[in-house]
Amino acid sequence: MRLLYVEDNRLNALLFEEMLHSLPDIELRIAEEGKEALELALQWHPDVLVLDARLPDTTGLDLLPRMRALPGLETVPAYMCSADTSPEDIASARRVGFDDYWVKPVNLQSVIAALKSLVRKASER
Repeated sequence: MRLLYVEDNRLNALLFEEMLHSLPDIELRIAEEGKEALELALQWHPDVLVLDARLPDTTGLDLLPRMRALPGLETVPAYMCSADTSPEDIASARRVGFDDYWVKPVNLQSVIAALKSLVRKASER
């Protein structure tokens, strides 16, 4: 399963990458800004999207609809990953189509469980 993580903070990206070492069925690519994420998604076709809320050139809320407009990404699972924890932030993410909202620092067990579930569903297809 291919996972695209859009995160401009290199430390957060590194931590996420380290966490995924326990999930060998997931191939990770990281983009640091929205433009790079769109280009990578066109070439690589991820199965899962994890977007940071605040990026240098856009927001996760603005980026998700643009990514959903790309061929094959209309229904891929998408997760917002952010330190913003207000109910309004979470509701906004749900409104634009995020499947879940992971608060930084992420709960590793919850994220791993969600990703394992996606891998399991993908292998059943």
